[in-house]
Amino acid sequence: MKIKELKDFLDRKAAQYEARSFLDEDPIQIPHRYSRKEDIEIMGLLTATIAWGNRKSIIRSALNIAELLDEAPFEFVMQHEESDLKALPPFVHRTFQLEDLQFFLRALKNIYQDKGGLERAFNHPKGMKAGIEQFREHMFSIPHAPRSEKHISSPFKNSAAKRLNMYLRWMVRPSTAGVDFGLWQQINTSALYCPLDVHSGRVARKLGLLKRQANDWKANEELRTSLLNFDRVDPVKYDFALFGLGIFEKF
Repeated sequence: MKIKELKDFLDRKAAQYEARSFLDEDPIQIPHRYSRKEDIEIMGLLTATIAWGNRKSIIRSALNIAELLDEAPFEFVMQHEESDLKALPPFVHRTFQLEDLQFFLRALKNIYQDKGGLERAFNHPKGMKAGIEQFREHMFSIPHAPRSEKHISSPFKNSAAKRLNMYLRWMVRPSTAGVDFGLWQQINTSALYCPLDVHSGRVARKLGLLKRQANDWKANEELRTSLLNFDRVDPVKYDFALFGLGIFEKF
């Protein structure tokens, strides 16, 4: 497939799958239940953090978290006392357990109180690799159990950081199509990386966009370079094409 043909194909598929109907089966529907910026940010992050495995299971668990937070995530984060965290009932989503949720709530309170909020925590002049690492450092700047560290990936350790890149797409990309939110203005869409996983990676390799076999941060860099050739302003819009081709069309 020639470059122009490939671009036209990806543009069509990106437009096809970036539609409101995408919300019906995707975890991004959870933050769409809110209108307050901070509620969307918090439920977006918590939902993205547990976003591995069956999508229906992810949605059920995220709805459970929302219920635990009294359907007011920002208010709960900012006003909770330690006794409120200890009173939470058991929660488990795969390896993400109540202890991890309690840590996230403490860390988020610290970020909003002392770090200027989630957008500022991710924003870094050297780009999103440094931004994700900065966010990770902010989160782990409070006391925490070592077990919680596996729930926030580090690109400096060559992790693809799939869930964090998905979250950043949600927060940064414009809301024009009614899927992503466009809440964060300090981070440019051109700085984003695709949330690379087994499905999108397989499609990218079949299309010649990615040669590296491992789904790691180096593969993120290679895929982003390829996609910038098609759209230098918003390369991550093609995540919808790669995801749709992989999940729905078994490309």
